[in-house]
Amino acid sequence: MPLTGSFNLSAQLVLTSTDDFGIPSHTISTSNDVTFTDGAGVNQVNQVWADAARSINASTNDDLDLSGVLTNKLGQTVSFVRVKGIYVRFLTTSATFVLNVGGGSNPFINYLTGTTPVVVIRAGGTFCLIGPDATGYAVTAGTGDILRINNPNAAAITYDIIIVGATS
Repeated sequence: MPLTGSFNLSAQLVLTSTDDFGIPSHTISTSNDVTFTDGAGVNQVNQVWADAARSINASTNDDLDLSGVLTNKLGQTVSFVRVKGIYVRFLTTSATFVLNVGGGSNPFINYLTGTTPVVVIRAGGTFCLIGPDATGYAVTAGTGDILRINNPNAAAITYDIIIVGATS
């Protein structure tokens, strides 16, 4: 089954002020559109796993095994060798809540440095990681294949997640 798609990230910002001669402004406009075709090379993916409004109970982990345990929406087993993109949207908006990505046993964290690194997503926030080159982020079965999503909060949380990559 062929897989194609894209990740689109853009920022449109305008900073304004007032002075004696009008309203000076500084406009920032940038975007990065990464398009993927089917395959395992540069700008290519052939595997996707996604889940919307995924729930994690208070003070627990959602450990996602990227090497042969997940099943996609078509009922196929997903086994990544390389991850090319991760998108996590933290749907919970309670002001003091956070969601942590990374850590745990046999962690898939080669996109971070340090001994126990995590990405902290604030309430309502989003984390997106794209590595469109042929290498991407390697998944090592048994020692580096668990993507941990951690809920350190005292109540349940929800999030959306999309992972794309290649099987070779």
